[in-house]
Amino acid sequence: MGRNIRIEPLRTVHIEDQDVELVERKGLGHPDSIADGVSESVSRALSRMYLDEFGRILHHNTDETQVVGGASEPKFGGGKVTNPIYILLVGRATTEVNGEKLPFRQTAIDAAKAYVHGVCAHLDVEKQVEWDCRIGQGSIDLRGVFDQKSVLSNDTSFGVGFAPYSDTERLVLESERFLTTRLKKRLPALGEDVKVMGYRSGDAIRLTVAAALVDSEVADADEYANVCQEIQEKLMDQAAKLTHRSVTIDVNTADDPELGRFYLTVTGLSMEAGDDGSVGRGNRANGLITPCRPMSLEASAGKNPVNHVGKIYNLLGGLIAQDIVKETGGNVKEVHVRILSQIGKPVDQPQVASIQLLTANGVKLAQVQPKAEGVVQKWFDQIDTIPQRLLTDKLTVF
Repeated sequence: MGRNIRIEPLRTVHIEDQDVELVERKGLGHPDSIADGVSESVSRALSRMYLDEFGRILHHNTDETQVVGGASEPKFGGGKVTNPIYILLVGRATTEVNGEKLPFRQTAIDAAKAYVHGVCAHLDVEKQVEWDCRIGQGSIDLRGVFDQKSVLSNDTSFGVGFAPYSDTERLVLESERFLTTRLKKRLPALGEDVKVMGYRSGDAIRLTVAAALVDSEVADADEYANVCQEIQEKLMDQAAKLTHRSVTIDVNTADDPELGRFYLTVTGLSMEAGDDGSVGRGNRANGLITPCRPMSLEASAGKNPVNHVGKIYNLLGGLIAQDIVKETGGNVKEVHVRILSQIGKPVDQPQVASIQLLTANGVKLAQVQPKAEGVVQKWFDQIDTIPQRLLTDKLTVF
């Protein structure tokens, strides 16, 4: 059976030529990102357990993690968490194979704790977080399962992707990564809960940054202001490397020093004080929230990487779009990808793989169509490499 690959012109104004563009990224410590990260870490831990024990990834979906905010009393010099954060692990997993019970609950909680500990430097995952695992149980008899010839889609669903990133998208993405992976190492007062919102009007980009600061690392309001200024200056230096457009950056605009209002936290996380989080409410599989681009509402984090097309097709959409741009060598300005599955059919045989191409001036669709189709065929031929790419951190889902 041949794959239904449809290639057509993308009839739109190029993203860089549109007058207004909006882009958002929720940082690693944002409650929605924590929910995504926990869900994905649990899925990967269960996948490794299944591979170690049975040589294959068994059925599971852990994409319903909930984060319920706690309560805290932050103050300059150091406050306290007065009520713990509650994190609930929800989903389904294969918990018994051929009558043998698996340690799925401990595996899941250990993975979740390790993830949060690795991301949140000022949070005590034992004392300041209450953990609950309600992952549903399921059993399987593997005798006969290995005879299955192909992986079948678990749902009728679609995934999307686009490429390349615009200046604004790249700036928003790299600004958050700079804050949560690099600057915080040199600036202990910077927490992990940040959000970057980008707004481009013509050739002017404005970033609004919300950055939780850690109270024990800030002595008073003057030091707080100095930290915010340093965040702004360092981000401006970073922005100059990423775009030639004019950039304005505002940090913690809700602050009101006269009223004693500051974005001050005990742990560097807003979830310590009532902010909740859910899987799928934050960044899409490409790491961004992009209302000016095609988007899927699917939550990719935590879905099993073998046959859950809500995860696989969103990852594949981005990979296909990026490769088409690269393989066509500047002849394509923008690519949109939409892939639709059908439940019970092989994941490498989509109902349709729709590819829309905005070609460069003077380039006809027929000149780039063969290479674009070749990229699509290549990625569906190697769709079974997606799980290993995820387990070895070569792909991210939020």
